[in-house]
Amino acid sequence: MSSGAQTVLAIPDEEIVRTFQETGSDDCFAELFARYRKKVFSACRGFFADSAAAEDATQETFLKVYRRIHSFQGGNFAGWLFRIAKNVCIDQWRKGRVEAGVQDTDLTEVPAARALDSSSELRLTIEQLWKEMRSLRHEQRCCLEMKIEGYSYEETAARTGLPLEAVKSHLQNGRRVLWLKMEGAIARLK
Repeated sequence: MSSGAQTVLAIPDEEIVRTFQETGSDDCFAELFARYRKKVFSACRGFFADSAAAEDATQETFLKVYRRIHSFQGGNFAGWLFRIAKNVCIDQWRKGRVEAGVQDTDLTEVPAARALDSSSELRLTIEQLWKEMRSLRHEQRCCLEMKIEGYSYEETAARTGLPLEAVKSHLQNGRRVLWLKMEGAIARLK
């Protein structure tokens, strides 16, 4: 891994992961961390308003990656990493919501029915959105997920092997299809 900075940059993620799995080299993991730390933080920052929470989620993500990297069996390392980051963010959000609810709620107060309805409606809408995302064509879903994770058009094209114009087209069509499918659900939230 120490054969020069330019050489390291040219090594694909999957090869670095394979070397780490075989040797346990700290240099390999440090390289993966250096490549993805800012991107993972940005993805987590999009999930949390608080940068400290995003930093905690970033650290937890890389801890889980370090512990589970031997289970990575090839494929798209970045996609695997960002799935872990997304799950960490969801887990921390749920944990924070429960803690905040217990600390901030006066147990003698009963929430208004409208607030409960609104919260339930939002949760159902989010679940429907993820369901509709899964029903998109593979290329549309892949491009949308990478955009959500913070990848540029160029990065998405490079990682998927699709031409840049195809990435833009899949994003536009995927967004349009989602909007058409979700229009009624979103209107109910207003």
